[in-house]
Amino acid sequence: MMLNKLLNIKYPIIQGAMANIATAQFASCVSNCGGLGIIATGSLNGEQTRAQIQECKQLTDKPFGVNIMLMNPYASEIVDVIVEEGVAVVTTGAGNPGPYMEKLKSAGIKVFPVVPSVGLAKRMERAGADALIVEGGESGGHVGEMTTMALLPQVVDAVNIPVIAAGGIGDGRGMVAALALGACGVQVGTCLLVADECPIHDNYKEAVIKAKDTDTVVTGKSVNTPVRILKNQMARQYLKLEGHFESCEELEKLTLGGLRKAVQDGDMKTGSVMMGQIAGMIKEKKPMQQILDDMMSSAQVAYQKLSDVMEEI
Repeated sequence: MMLNKLLNIKYPIIQGAMANIATAQFASCVSNCGGLGIIATGSLNGEQTRAQIQECKQLTDKPFGVNIMLMNPYASEIVDVIVEEGVAVVTTGAGNPGPYMEKLKSAGIKVFPVVPSVGLAKRMERAGADALIVEGGESGGHVGEMTTMALLPQVVDAVNIPVIAAGGIGDGRGMVAALALGACGVQVGTCLLVADECPIHDNYKEAVIKAKDTDTVVTGKSVNTPVRILKNQMARQYLKLEGHFESCEELEKLTLGGLRKAVQDGDMKTGSVMMGQIAGMIKEKKPMQQILDDMMSSAQVAYQKLSDVMEEI
């Protein structure tokens, strides 16, 4: 079943839960434009999460979801709030949602864990996940080692639940490729950063537009916290420190408040400017509706071209 049919939305597109960006207003905008908006709870507590959910309900009558970072000390509170508020979908990361699965599913909430490996995908299926978001290392933010094209078909072959592709998808061609590999839909993030409605500093949007194919880098591998960001002054300094086996504390000092600097202050030199490898494909700011509509129309064009090629074989 395609993702849009599974979730009763217009397009088979989920918005990534980008920290400090995926607010109630942003999520509701995505849902109103045909995708599934996701509220990122990050380090919010239960009542802060409730406020975001209630605000989103005021802004859209369409389905939306909430992401839970399971290492958040308030994760249990957040789960209770999500159940009480009747959210349609939960996506999870940074942990195992198993302890909360029964409570969420008994409330009629669909659970989509983000997974970076086949092994974790199998575990999440056994735990009762309704679908999986398979994320390759091309994504912005926290990433795994496997690429989307290599990981996606292996997960599809290993599980019997729907699989959603994430990482390296920025237009309809990427969507068609994901569908060809067995996905039922896609999750996107970087291509939405340039939406007129995206609540990030204009400097951040311009950095995405100006980025070339080689302008992102993965930091934090040495301390097992790999993050893909813009290759700026902070990133270069971080990699230099990693090369000299600096302590985790020194590395943490360098990135402390880095995402806030990028998102709110527009600091493109010392901020943590998270973006995926597809940033080099993005050339202009657009309204959210146009971004999603363009993705679907270009998917149709790509599919037709592929059909024409197959007829010639």
